[in-house]
Amino acid sequence: MEQLTSALADSARWRILELLAQRPRSVGELAELTGLRQPQATKHLQTLASVGLVSVFPLGQRRVYAIEPAPLADLAQRLRLLIETAGANSGERDVVARYQAAIAADAVKADRDSWADGRTFLFERALPASPDTVWQYWTSPGLLASWWAPPSLTVTECVLEPKPGGRAILEYRDAEARYRSEGRVHAAKEPERLLFSLSVLDGDGNVSFTGHYDIGLDATEGGTALRLELRISETTAEALPYIAGIETGWRQVLDNLARAVDAAERQQRGR
Repeated sequence: MEQLTSALADSARWRILELLAQRPRSVGELAELTGLRQPQATKHLQTLASVGLVSVFPLGQRRVYAIEPAPLADLAQRLRLLIETAGANSGERDVVARYQAAIAADAVKADRDSWADGRTFLFERALPASPDTVWQYWTSPGLLASWWAPPSLTVTECVLEPKPGGRAILEYRDAEARYRSEGRVHAAKEPERLLFSLSVLDGDGNVSFTGHYDIGLDATEGGTALRLELRISETTAEALPYIAGIETGWRQVLDNLARAVDAAERQQRGR
């Protein structure tokens, strides 16, 4: 495939293929129509033949070339699959665009410490599982690790101990860095409410900002209504990329949570 696309990257060879798509032609005719010298046209035809895009037919003193569409059909199929995959995942590109816009919007404010103190966020989700099940996905380390990170990030440690004074830890990594948050649980009423704080740490272990979380789980006819309230404090100027990513990041991880509890419920019903 690499050799094929390399052969197609030359504009002169592309023009030759366009002419051969109409009908077979001789080297001389192709040279005349493309404005190439005959040795140049011959060299381009040899390159196209080497990757299976043209065939040569010796006809007495003449050599006539014809296009072979099969390699082009294979390439077209791969391009169609690439386009379909990109279209199906266009939301991921939108996520990056929203994140960039959020950073740009906050950049003018993030010139001092405490610039985002008091900022609040609210997220609500209807989850297709009971509050008891959802509670487990918040407090069981293995279940928590299955959803508590956006795509492309891998959870390396997570703890949310459902008791006053319990540890709250989230650490994840990507190909470039490690990210760690530490805090404490302030209140826990199973399976209804969980209050905790998490401080995002920089590479030196200093606090970039602290998030205060209030998680409410209410039983509904279809499962659970989740309400997540988040308030920011102890903001530093360096916290800009983290805070700009809160809205997008939490929507992504709550999508993960919804998929995880839905899969668990389906598996349970299938038993």
